[in-house]
Amino acid sequence: MIIREIIESAETNLLCEYACHSQFSKGRHTEEEACPVRTIFQVDRDRILHSKAFRRLKYKTQVFLAPEGDHYRTRLTHTLEVSQVARTMARALRLNEDLTEAIALGHDLGHTPFGHAGERVLNEILPDGFHHVNQSLRVVELLEKDGKGLNLSREVRDGILRHSKGRGALLGRSRKDLPATLEGQLVRLSDVIAYVNHDLDDAIRGGLINKNDVPSVLRSALGDDSSQRLNTMITDLIETTLAADYATVQLSVPVAEQVTRLRDWLHVNVYQSAAVEEDFRKASRVLRELFEYFVAKPQEMVTYGCRCEEDDCIEILIADFLASMTDRYAMNLYQKLFFPQPWKST
Repeated sequence: MIIREIIESAETNLLCEYACHSQFSKGRHTEEEACPVRTIFQVDRDRILHSKAFRRLKYKTQVFLAPEGDHYRTRLTHTLEVSQVARTMARALRLNEDLTEAIALGHDLGHTPFGHAGERVLNEILPDGFHHVNQSLRVVELLEKDGKGLNLSREVRDGILRHSKGRGALLGRSRKDLPATLEGQLVRLSDVIAYVNHDLDDAIRGGLINKNDVPSVLRSALGDDSSQRLNTMITDLIETTLAADYATVQLSVPVAEQVTRLRDWLHVNVYQSAAVEEDFRKASRVLRELFEYFVAKPQEMVTYGCRCEEDDCIEILIADFLASMTDRYAMNLYQKLFFPQPWKST
């Protein structure tokens, strides 16, 4: 037996019956020869990890725009925390860790610079709207590898597409909102578990709020610090999912209610606070004016590395270009295009 087949055989004994076993994957959009060493989901994880879009996440905003401190989260560290939370629970639940990790690492590849402020701008500008979930799928299916895409498995692509719950119910309003695999459902909840915890942590570190500003009922229910909150949510999800015999990956009703309340409290007191909104208002202007500039001069995008030979309309191509930018690239390009440049004498 080749190494991949040994790993696939071991999954039969290691994973629970409800897990997604590598050898039973629905495959890729374009079939290719299987790797002799890695399972299909290990290959997917590695392709995402080595992609350009993944590397750019380190300079994209999570909550605080271009923070000067070294310890604030970026979109990359958020992704890594989601991955670690998800893998911890996947192992406890005997789900497929490789599939879980691949979905987690790829879930935010299409996020814009400047966090949700950038997403909001493109959503307002484009006739059919914009959402980072759809853009993440577009990245792995088309934009990476010079238009070839990463050719990921159907399970990973499904998990990426259905990872976001927005301001709605954590598990979605119906079964059709959920990822097809339990591993995808696990990442969906790991995303919110990670960000409500670390965004609160960063807001306290940045002096935006005080720990005691958090309602006492939330601190009592979920914990008084980062470690306690994570332990509460992770333990509850594992125990509730097991008790429900894997019907879905889920939090208990009481904990889910408190997580939802914490998320809503963060929206009002952190994400929509005057300090954060002021920076995002400025960032929104940067993206909006860059968009208008390239609508008027689309040929200049080629100068900055944008591929313009696609069949999509120019607005979609510009959105691809802007969404791919890091915060600093967008600000530097804005300065170059709109600010007077020092005269260089010969």
